[in-house]
Amino acid sequence: MVYLIILIGMFLGFIFFTFTFIASKKNGKYYLAPIITFLMAIGITAYGIFFIGGFEGMGYGLLATGFLFISIIGTLLLPLFIRKKSSQQFKKGDKISLFILPIVFFLTIGLIIYSDKGYWIIEQGETSGEKEGYRISTILEGRKEVLLILGEEYLGKEIVVKKVSRRGPTKITVEIVEGNNKNKAPFIKIGLDEINEPLKVQTTDGVIFNSIMVK
Repeated sequence: MVYLIILIGMFLGFIFFTFTFIASKKNGKYYLAPIITFLMAIGITAYGIFFIGGFEGMGYGLLATGFLFISIIGTLLLPLFIRKKSSQQFKKGDKISLFILPIVFFLTIGLIIYSDKGYWIIEQGETSGEKEGYRISTILEGRKEVLLILGEEYLGKEIVVKKVSRRGPTKITVEIVEGNNKNKAPFIKIGLDEINEPLKVQTTDGVIFNSIMVK
């Protein structure tokens, strides 16, 4: 996950660097491309520290690392990119790139935001002799963990998270499917950014699970 965030940062940083480099053709100040990309990395880091903070702020730091790598690589390769040190007129390809690159940049950011499910699977497996239901605990930086344990009627089954609704009260919907161990019931630990009470945990068939622990 860490490397994926850095790679995304490098992709966004590359788009940002390329846009700035092309835009610099007008005045011939190509050195602005790595400098502005570097300043962007500092800005993202500062935003993560001072405005987001905590565990989520670390993600912005990793994203900024990608921008930093691109600024360093761009600085090292800049002499190879520059054919003329003087200013140049935009060509047709330059104008198209200046139009398309911001679209790709913001579409990528939008896709990242849209694909953020707000939950992740911490652990899942089988257990026996446990009371059926769910319990909540606090993990890193105030984030929550929901442990869902199924009873004997679900022996040989497996839990699959289908949806986590974050609008209004948090609702976790799971699907019960066939598993491999026929002698034990399944459990799953789900990590959540936050929980809006009252939490509701249910199956796709409408079975609602009760809390087995006082929060």
